[in-house]
Amino acid sequence: MLSSAQLKAARALLGIDQSHLAAAAGVSLPTIQRMEASDGIVRAQVDSLMKVLSALERLGVEMIGPEQISSARGRGVRLRDD
Repeated sequence: MLSSAQLKAARALLGIDQSHLAAAAGVSLPTIQRMEASDGIVRAQVDSLMKVLSALERLGVEMIGPEQISSARGRGVRLRDD
C-alpha cells in the first residue's frame, strides 16, 4: 500500500513536480493530483498505481513498507511508527 505522504515524499526526494511524475508514469496529471490528495492510503486504479510505483523505482526511489528492510544503498527518509 502507498500513502499520499509517501508519494509526495518520493517526489520531493527526486526533486520532480507532479507533471514530471505523470509523464514518467504514463498517467494523467489529475491522476497524480487525486493520488496525492487522498487521505492516508492512496485510492486509485491498480493499473495506475502500478505505473506510478514503477516510474518512481525507475527514477531512483525505493518504496519501503512498514515492516520491510531496505537493502538498497542511498539517502532517504522513513516515517517511524511509534
